[in-house]
Amino acid sequence: MDILETVYAKAKDNPQKVAFPEACNEKILLAAQECVAKGYCIPLLVGNPADIQTAADNYNVSLEGMEVYDATDEAKVTEVVEKYCATNTLFSAKSMKRRADKDPLYLALMLQAIGEADVTFAGIDHSTGEVILAGQMVVGLKEGVSTISSASIFKIPGYEGPEGNLLGFGDSAVCVNPSSEELASIAISCCDTIHSLVGWEPRCAMLSYSTLGSGNGELVDKVVEAVKIANERRPDLKIDGEFQLDSAINPSVAAKKVKRPSEVAGKANIIIWPDLNVGNIGVKLVQQFAHADAYGPMLQGFAKIVCDCSRGAPVSEIVGNIAMSCVRAQEGK
Repeated sequence: MDILETVYAKAKDNPQKVAFPEACNEKILLAAQECVAKGYCIPLLVGNPADIQTAADNYNVSLEGMEVYDATDEAKVTEVVEKYCATNTLFSAKSMKRRADKDPLYLALMLQAIGEADVTFAGIDHSTGEVILAGQMVVGLKEGVSTISSASIFKIPGYEGPEGNLLGFGDSAVCVNPSSEELASIAISCCDTIHSLVGWEPRCAMLSYSTLGSGNGELVDKVVEAVKIANERRPDLKIDGEFQLDSAINPSVAAKKVKRPSEVAGKANIIIWPDLNVGNIGVKLVQQFAHADAYGPMLQGFAKIVCDCSRGAPVSEIVGNIAMSCVRAQEGK
């Protein structure tokens, strides 16, 4: 079964409530309508009900099966803000009410934080930076994680790894030049994200131009320290390195280069790029020369599932991202 077919089947088994703060956007409405028709989620459209209905009429979208949360109802919004601030004392109710009135993204995230939604999905009318900033402020970071990052999964024709032609990777979208601590967080988050999505037992390789000391320098030291931090934080996870790419995924190369026991070398199902330069170039190389599909990127590291999608994404891709977010939310519970 194709990875997306597996995700769609899981999403249908236990539909999650997804808050959409960009509820007047044509792509969001069309994607929400398709998700209702296929049973992937329960959309919660956050905004002005009259504006949402007008947009739905303009785009010939039925709101049947969706819920609308009235962001103009002062009493309802105040109640949400007060519930949120009762357990999040860093922020005053006055400041959060002001944010909620200015941008439905903050109201959607507060609804999620108090348990009225399972996922917040944005990114069409908001930049990635805006989604991350609001998510960090309202939902916060997952315990043991120090940075927001992204994870994705390759489907690589002709590749035969421990998960067939699939290979997880991160981060190729958010962290430009992560520190050792941030790299450790990326590795931990990728393990949790990909396990929640497809159920693999993570075997995570942290990549470098060096394999266990074959090279040296600051760039190598950063990865070595990241492996140490990740293992200290999450000894339950199989995270190892530093490895060159071939040592991470090729058993015969690993047998020659890795002279100590490793549960990851030669059989990694997740790889961690050392920085965004490597990640961006690596992804494009695999896509261009191996004709791979890349599912994601999925934001990770938040205490709850917050999804940012590309502004240029077609409706079909948005539906896929919604379903993946819902499956992650299921597992997070």
